[in-house]
Amino acid sequence: MENLAKKVIMISGANRGIGLAITEKLLSENYRLSLGVRNPEQLPGTLASSADTVLLCQEYDARNHDSAKTWIDATVKQFGRIDGLVNNAGILHATGLEDDEEDLLDDMWEVNAKAPLRLTRLAFPYLRKSGSGRIIDIISMSGKRVKGNLVGYSMSKFAAMAASHAARLQGWDDGIRVTAICPGYVRTDMTAEVKTFEQEKMSRPEDIAQIVNTLLLLPNESVVPEVMMNCVFETH
Repeated sequence: MENLAKKVIMISGANRGIGLAITEKLLSENYRLSLGVRNPEQLPGTLASSADTVLLCQEYDARNHDSAKTWIDATVKQFGRIDGLVNNAGILHATGLEDDEEDLLDDMWEVNAKAPLRLTRLAFPYLRKSGSGRIIDIISMSGKRVKGNLVGYSMSKFAAMAASHAARLQGWDDGIRVTAICPGYVRTDMTAEVKTFEQEKMSRPEDIAQIVNTLLLLPNESVVPEVMMNCVFETH
């Protein structure tokens, strides 16, 4: 197996929550990382000592089309390669079926569906060169089923799942392996206001980070297309 210290993994939304947990785990496993964050100056102090050596922290705004290419180009300039992409950045607006807030729908479509597709498309040529490129899409159980009345969020996550499936098909012959991770409630800022379920009983970001690390270690011959994880029992 190739030395992990040579592998370069890009992670969007890396400065908090699930993205931060993935970043810390992969740093501990000696990957070189390129982090896409909205405010690089707010990089947690625990990561600051790694900056500019095994870690690139690049300003990235999922709503800005040019921002994706700038981040890809900066990653290739610093490291000369891309071996993996973790599409993690996402947002949630509580829009229901009868709400007339199309600006919020558009915002979720842009960030949750179009932005990861854009990054995937731009990273594909470099992942092909790797021969064992990896794309890990952090989606949601909301991309597998509809629960409650978050119709806009679910629509965007179903679309993200479709893009993940398409990338898996398109990249297979070039050694690119794609996995969609679909968690339920996770203990992050996004779920801090949930009133129907105790946050202490939610899945931990560190558990998702462990799954990501395992997926990156698997060879091309052992592929996990989807991972569903939950903190509650669901019958459908």
